Amino acid sequence: MMEIDSAIYNLPARTKLRAIGKNHIGIVKLIKSRIIQKDTIKIVEISTQIKKIQPNLEVSLICTSNICSKSIILLQKEIFPS
Repeated sequence: MMEIDSAIYNLPARTKLRAIGKNHIGIVKLIKSRIIQKDTIKIVEISTQIKKIQPNLEVSLICTSNICSKSIILLQKEIFPS
């Protein structure tokens, strides 16, 4: 996986992005505690900003921690609608 400069998508420099494949990008969240709804709202905002610049990109979340159940529902609704 190759690192992507977040400035391309007008995102803060602290935002970590990785190319997963062709037309597929990952938002990297490596935090020690679990991902809560407050974190999820920021992830959705990042995804929305990426899709404004390149609407055909598929966006995924790369993380090592647990995700609370409310956050999973929000991610499914906002980033991965069915």
